[in-house]
Amino acid sequence: MAKSNSRANARNQCSKRIKRIRRIRKKIAGTVQRPRLRVFRSARHIYGQIINDVTGHTIVALSTNSKNFSAGDAQGKTALAKQVGVCLAELAKTKGVEQVVFDRGGYAYHGRVKALSDGARAGGLNF
Repeated sequence: MAKSNSRANARNQCSKRIKRIRRIRKKIAGTVQRPRLRVFRSARHIYGQIINDVTGHTIVALSTNSKNFSAGDAQGKTALAKQVGVCLAELAKTKGVEQVVFDRGGYAYHGRVKALSDGARAGGLNF
């Protein structure tokens, strides 16, 4: 029986996700009126950025790793992701952003990615 090479499998998974990202980015672009809400998910943290693709600037960024993020009473990675979405929406509204285009970053719309988007909607962002 052949051994499975976990390093090669991880490399293959990452390359598949990068292909999905490139395919999605051909279709999704943020503008001044509707910037792009980008999600990155690691094993421990979740990151959200609102990006204006016309100028290439990040308007707002927040993660569970940020110093200005307070989890409140949220426990568990999914609850933290929802809290990041709510806080990100509040920061975006202070910058004058009401509508965004959602970029799930090549991840399935499930779990923490969905929780972040639901939190952003609850915070007042329109997708």
